[in-house]
Amino acid sequence: MATAPKSTTVAATAVEVAPTEPFLIVGVTSSGGTFRPSDWADRLAGVMASFQPPGSGPRSHLHYSPYALPGVHGAHKCVRVDPAIALVEPMALGFLLNFARDNDLQLVLTSGSV
Repeated sequence: MATAPKSTTVAATAVEVAPTEPFLIVGVTSSGGTFRPSDWADRLAGVMASFQPPGSGPRSHLHYSPYALPGVHGAHKCVRVDPAIALVEPMALGFLLNFARDNDLQLVLTSGSV
């Protein structure tokens, strides 16, 4: 029976190398405060919506990129980030990590991500 990968919560400022596995940007600061505004995850994922996988074709309306999806982790808003976004636009992954660092947010990393 396979076991789920272990996850670790760290301050984004502690991450020096981009994760290689999907990770979460969680709306909690390193001091435990809730990040505001309350719709930050939807806004951030909306900014990343144009980064779609190759061959996904034109879309008639806006929807989230599979590389940056808003969600909930525990009681907090989060954005699930797939580092494969760097294959579409290398600066997009850096933008997401810098957003987390600049706002002192937490990252939830799976084991082996960094």
